[in-house]
Amino acid sequence: MMLSRIVTSKSKRFLIYCSGFLFGVATCSILDIQIDLLYVYIGIFAAIFFFIIFWKQHSLRFLSFFFLACILGILRYQIAFPLSSYDVSRYNGKEMELVGYVSAEPDVRMDGVRYIVAVDKQLTTNNPAFGRDPVQAKHWRDKQNISGRVYVKSGLYPRYSYGDRLQLVGCQLEAPEPVEDFAYDKYLARYSVFSICSGAKIEKIGIDGGNALFRGILWLKEAVAGRINTLWHEPYASFMAGLLYGYRGGLGQLNELFSRTGVTHIVAISGYNITLIATLLITFCISLAIPRKKAFWIVVFGIIVFLIFAGLSASVVRAGIMGILVLIAKQMGRTSRIGNVLMFTAVIMTLQNPFVLIYDAGFQLSFLSTVGLVYLSPKIETWFSCVPKVLGLQESIVATLSATIITLPLILFQFGRLSLVSLPVNMIILWIIPFIMMIGFFAVVVSMLFLPLAHILSWIAWGGMMYIVNIVRWFATLSFAAVDMRVPVWGMVCMYIVLAWFILRKKSSTT
Repeated sequence: MMLSRIVTSKSKRFLIYCSGFLFGVATCSILDIQIDLLYVYIGIFAAIFFFIIFWKQHSLRFLSFFFLACILGILRYQIAFPLSSYDVSRYNGKEMELVGYVSAEPDVRMDGVRYIVAVDKQLTTNNPAFGRDPVQAKHWRDKQNISGRVYVKSGLYPRYSYGDRLQLVGCQLEAPEPVEDFAYDKYLARYSVFSICSGAKIEKIGIDGGNALFRGILWLKEAVAGRINTLWHEPYASFMAGLLYGYRGGLGQLNELFSRTGVTHIVAISGYNITLIATLLITFCISLAIPRKKAFWIVVFGIIVFLIFAGLSASVVRAGIMGILVLIAKQMGRTSRIGNVLMFTAVIMTLQNPFVLIYDAGFQLSFLSTVGLVYLSPKIETWFSCVPKVLGLQESIVATLSATIITLPLILFQFGRLSLVSLPVNMIILWIIPFIMMIGFFAVVVSMLFLPLAHILSWIAWGGMMYIVNIVRWFATLSFAAVDMRVPVWGMVCMYIVLAWFILRKKSSTT
């Protein structure tokens, strides 16, 4: 009887089918199992067979389709691993000479640069016509097509850019391995990387590989970085770069201070960041008497510009989508239909990359913070009815508390650090973040036209950043600012069960 009531609701059926797909992906991810595709196809055939047989029996038809959704999730996870015999990962454990291009934005760190190279050729001298003569072999290469991506660690110089074609000589291929509690292999799998290239001599042999549009976006990003370094000194230049496009280098001691006070998200491009900023911006627009519909499109346009500045990587786009979903929820009056949109978005993102569901903390924080802003914030906003709405102060407090509560169990599980001052610090500083970002953005644009005016704007933004840094430094000096506290997976699950009960209970009590 209970099942028949559930399947009569189209909205609930849709959510359950999406949950089935995500359950299939999550099961394979958590258990780290790879199943022969033959068995997967048999499961799909069986699900379709029972779906047709029990077409007129609603409950059994529902169960058949749910089973099919689970099997499709399992299939998506299985085919995410390289299947081609020409994939470079088939040669792990061997030394090779490879040719490819830098297919992602280089990851610049203090100890060197990490590159992801999309391989398209293998060079070999194993031609019997030359025997073992190294002189003749040097002037001849047998080119063989190959595919896949490799992860290459190199020094800070010489430095290569996206699209540069590289020849990797003496590349020792290795399969990524987990490092203690860190699933390093799955971390690289998110970028379709299943091989690490060690000890290679790198030679640049060409340019203009990859996507021309993405090259242009990265060129713009580098130009913006140059302007930022002109307008601000360190660590404020890196602070502004973090606000505008998620740059994490150059902050030095500020990184630890941000971590202790729980505000690291302000310099990270994630849904946790974008959803909060989007909420504050739309509230600010409405407070300026801008109609809600126009405010919606203004903020959506601002998010798109923000994403372009950040480089339009997959994680950045996912974060932007989550931020826009929050705006849609506000535009729709937070109706229940946003749940379908949110779940369908999670399915689409997992369909595009199944490894993000379990192994991408950024995706999880983005999804959960969006859930908090859509479902939890309406339940607690009455607690802050006495807080003035000027400059979006009330909305800032409610949004901050909602996102903090909903992501806390995951943060304790993933990172094992609890910031006891996170909530007050976020409430004190978050209201000014959109203004600093807007002033910083205009300062960068104006610097290309009239540098003296840009310097004036940069001083205003610098004052805002000084305000944040001083607040963070003061709270970070408190002995009780942060404690190391890691909860096990069952503890995280129990905490989310309590949160789900609270949201559903409040919802049922208000209907």
